[in-house]
Amino acid sequence: MELKEKLVSSFMAFEDNVDVHSSIHDIRTEAIKIFEAEGFPTKKQENWKYTSLNSVLKQDYSVFPKSEKALEYKDVKEYFIHEIDSYKIIFVDGKYASHLSQTTHDGLDVCLMSAALTKPKYKVIIDNYFNKIANKDSLSSLNTAFSQEGAYINIPKNKVVEKPIQIIHFSTGNEAAMLLQPRNLIVVNENAHVQIIERHQSLTENAVLTNSVTEIFANKRAIVDYYKIQNDNQSASLIDSTFINQKQESLAKVHTFSFGGKLVRNNLEFYQNGERIDSTMKGITIIGDKQHVDHNTLVHHIEPNCESHQDYKGIFDDKSTGVFNGKVLVEKLAQKTNAFQANNNILISDKATINTKPQLEIFADDVKCSHGCTIGQLDESAMFYLRSRGIPEKEAKALLMFAFSNTVLDSVKIPEMKTRITKLIAEKLGVNIGFDL
Repeated sequence: MELKEKLVSSFMAFEDNVDVHSSIHDIRTEAIKIFEAEGFPTKKQENWKYTSLNSVLKQDYSVFPKSEKALEYKDVKEYFIHEIDSYKIIFVDGKYASHLSQTTHDGLDVCLMSAALTKPKYKVIIDNYFNKIANKDSLSSLNTAFSQEGAYINIPKNKVVEKPIQIIHFSTGNEAAMLLQPRNLIVVNENAHVQIIERHQSLTENAVLTNSVTEIFANKRAIVDYYKIQNDNQSASLIDSTFINQKQESLAKVHTFSFGGKLVRNNLEFYQNGERIDSTMKGITIIGDKQHVDHNTLVHHIEPNCESHQDYKGIFDDKSTGVFNGKVLVEKLAQKTNAFQANNNILISDKATINTKPQLEIFADDVKCSHGCTIGQLDESAMFYLRSRGIPEKEAKALLMFAFSNTVLDSVKIPEMKTRITKLIAEKLGVNIGFDL
């Protein structure tokens, strides 16, 4: 049985274990109909022109993990940014792991999506926010149909969250092949401020496909600082869809660090519904072998006097493939928009590939918008300069690549996060730089 048919038939079994009389039931039912009609995306679709899911979909995935394998903190400690004090929301094989989590809320409204979707006390928030900005494309709809577990975070008005929140999804390899579909809902209310770190991590070489959807709402003057660490095994694939709705004078930043995984597809969309909004998305991709990373971004400027900034750096080795498809849409009413988009790439190997397509669609006449992309190799004169001063070739290349990615690292606001990413980059480049950027 093909995966699509397996999922459609599994939906009936899933519905047997949830409340079919809840308001979410109709949303799930409509979502599975969309997925059944559209199926998995193919390269015939413009947004998937350079990314094929064929190699990923041939696995016989377990849709409902049978049991949770016990994990101890020492088994997964290396995947936490343990240098900082943080809240932790941890999932193992799609299920909440209370013994690994730390959710002393300190006035925060943090719980599991399974509770938020079923308990009356959360009904108003769910009715107002759940599935309101997520796309109705086939993969997001598939996630919506099976939405049950993930992180629910509601930051109260005027609350500055003093510690970052780490959301980590572990897969233990308890199944030969596993499909995980976490769903996160994050509401940051007026004048509130939060930092969130997200990671998906396999612990074995068994196949894992994660289809994740996150909805983030930044209300008036809210500040959201979001970090995604993608450094999984090469038997794991990730389709990550994040949708952000911003209100007046809010600030939202998303940093995506893509270093590992067999296939990674990042769908990141910002919707600006208010004036004086600032949206920032930055990323570093460093991959090799036959890895594939696809960044698909959208910033929708709807109202005037707003800004957006995109800066994506890519370093590709061996037979790896990168994709950047970035779109900035400026509506007619969005005068005084300032939008910047850049995608710069270095191909270390002659067999590496990058497909980049920056796009601007502007319907306003008083804007400052720019976009561009570069594809090249390391600067030979810079290499000669470093080599002439006694720096070995390998270290010289690493120094140039660190400098290349530094504009993204500079905007990381958590020092311990910056240190961790610096070390990950050094590992990917196979060198010991000996200092932190």
